[in-house]
Amino acid sequence: MALKIAVLKETAPGETRVSATPETVKKFAALGATVAVESGAGLTASISDADYAAAGAAIGDRAATLAGADIILGIQGADPTGLAGANPGAWIVAGLAPFAERARVDAYAAAGYEALAMEFMPRITRAQSMDILSSQSNLAGYKAVLLAAAEYGRAFPMMMTAAGTVSAAKAFVMGVGVAGLQAIATARRLGAQVSATDVRSATKEQIQSLGAKPIFVESVKGIEGEGSGGYATEMSDEYQKAQAELVSAHIAKQDIVITTALIPGRPAPRLISDAQIATMRAGSVIVDLAAESGGNVEGVVAGETIVKHGVKIIGAKNIAATMAADSSALFARNLFNFLSAFWDKEAGKPVLDAEIGDAIRLTQGGKVVNPRLLG
Repeated sequence: MALKIAVLKETAPGETRVSATPETVKKFAALGATVAVESGAGLTASISDADYAAAGAAIGDRAATLAGADIILGIQGADPTGLAGANPGAWIVAGLAPFAERARVDAYAAAGYEALAMEFMPRITRAQSMDILSSQSNLAGYKAVLLAAAEYGRAFPMMMTAAGTVSAAKAFVMGVGVAGLQAIATARRLGAQVSATDVRSATKEQIQSLGAKPIFVESVKGIEGEGSGGYATEMSDEYQKAQAELVSAHIAKQDIVITTALIPGRPAPRLISDAQIATMRAGSVIVDLAAESGGNVEGVVAGETIVKHGVKIIGAKNIAATMAADSSALFARNLFNFLSAFWDKEAGKPVLDAEIGDAIRLTQGGKVVNPRLLG
């Protein structure tokens, strides 16, 4: 019997994305799998049930979609109590927020499911096409600049008019990962004067390659800031002090600040204090892409826009969901790229290797097995 893949309608508040598209449904079918899609799963991402049916998917209610499912795809992890009918040991492949949702991980284990957390995908060359964090962060960095531009009461580019000259906005990006690089590029396209900083010295050339000005501490040597998997690490007290002094002087001159710094499994590092916000001119805008993880900005509220000292602070929350069609397409390709890379034709299903399988597998055989959760 062909392996069955279930695509569920997301139930988390505000989640508009879907974990498969007609494109990936066709590709899964070409591998020999059958795909069942819960009715209405793609509507918020501009994909109709008819679109899925035309691609070869079976459309039904949740019970019919889950019945006999071997693999359950999702954007965010489904409630373990709502998966009745799936086969014993079924894979749950999604963004599972393992640290924030540990109780849910334990419940997956207790129910006998094999939970695979896509955000634990190793940052290695062969897994780049499977990396949901990168694909979603790319869009988040782009949208962050658009949000800032919408809230900013002035123009981004310099404009020379008969009535006088409009100065270009000054934009500062803090954290030069995937989201930060896209934010730099987008702000530059909109005509802003862009600068950026990061604790990883290797990003300086990347910043310059996009036409932005790097803002780095030069007085403290020997601190590279490169952690495992391409993430930043926390810096020494000496570096943090020097960084704070440099950034404070720079922030006071900026119109737009976008913060993107995250440390996996830990609260987001504080980059901007209330005192620093107070030095910015009224009408400036800060977009905090780490708001859901505690925030890079003091006082930020996830999902809300607040005003402090005359500065608008946008607490971005699930920003990829505001671009559901594109973010779903990329996420769905990440999932297909992952499963197809390990597809065993003889077995008619994916068979994971140790390097990637052990990295992303949270539960197996009724137990939590991921070392990062067993600490």
